[in-house]
Amino acid sequence: MSNDDLILLLGNDWSEVKALIKRSLGSDVPLLDEINSSLLDNAGKMLRPMLTLFSAKLCGAGIVSGESINGAAAVEILHNATLLHDDVADEAETRRGQPTVLSKYGPVPAVLVGDFWLAKAVGLLTGSSHLQWVVNVCARTLTDLAEGEMLQQQKAFSSDTTVEDYLRIIYCKTASLFETACKIGAVSVDAPSEFVKAVGNYGRAMGMAFQIQDDILDYAGSAATGKPVGIDLLERKITLPLLGAIERTGSGECIRSMIRDIPEHPEYCHEITRFVLDNGGVEYAKKKLGAYVKEAVSALEVFPESQFRSALEFIAGQSAHRVK
Repeated sequence: MSNDDLILLLGNDWSEVKALIKRSLGSDVPLLDEINSSLLDNAGKMLRPMLTLFSAKLCGAGIVSGESINGAAAVEILHNATLLHDDVADEAETRRGQPTVLSKYGPVPAVLVGDFWLAKAVGLLTGSSHLQWVVNVCARTLTDLAEGEMLQQQKAFSSDTTVEDYLRIIYCKTASLFETACKIGAVSVDAPSEFVKAVGNYGRAMGMAFQIQDDILDYAGSAATGKPVGIDLLERKITLPLLGAIERTGSGECIRSMIRDIPEHPEYCHEITRFVLDNGGVEYAKKKLGAYVKEAVSALEVFPESQFRSALEFIAGQSAHRVK
């Protein structure tokens, strides 16, 4: 199975989601429309709306509703709204290999475009027949995103991140939205609570695996894999591979002191990366990643075998092998 196979399996529903996203973001303000068009041209794989549609199809015997289409479009727009704001917070110059809105237009347009996208995501959800549930789950997810970002910022200053801190951060910043995307799909086809819980558990575990793999690539990636090494360290982010190496060696105090000094000594990044690679940090993280993939696949056991269940199982497995 490949990404093309997944899109083929989604059929016209996938085309409808993409068309709805484009239609929803249209504006008669030329600058805004120009920025929106450039962002849509560099949209990435659109994994979250894919999860929404497959969750709906899995729970709805292959049939999705208009609410499923709206929900899938909304989670993709919401996700990109948060990326626009993250780029401002991180002063990021590139995203998916292209200049960010921040680098091309400045912080004010970047924030305002993010606000526009967020408002459009909310607008797509207001017609839901499950409005109160949708409002509550999206409010919780946005709260998670903000709290995760703030906790990560706090820990970047103190350099005292624990494994528990790290897991909370990646749940809030990544897995929470994966979980919500899957639940929205299930609720959109009036799935029973058992099914909503199951796909939510799948999304949460799959999102944790997805982020751990991203953090592994900060140590084991390369230009060829699409992610240069060391970006997280330059931002003083202590992630699972480093935590694993610290746990195995007991060198926490020394390494954390070096991380605090990285703004004045960026050359420490190479030394810390070598420490992680030499002391099993990547292997430690890969073991945790594998456990989350297994957990995600296990969550789907309440469903009978189907092409849609197989698609979700494939996506979970791919989270452990993606290169960018």
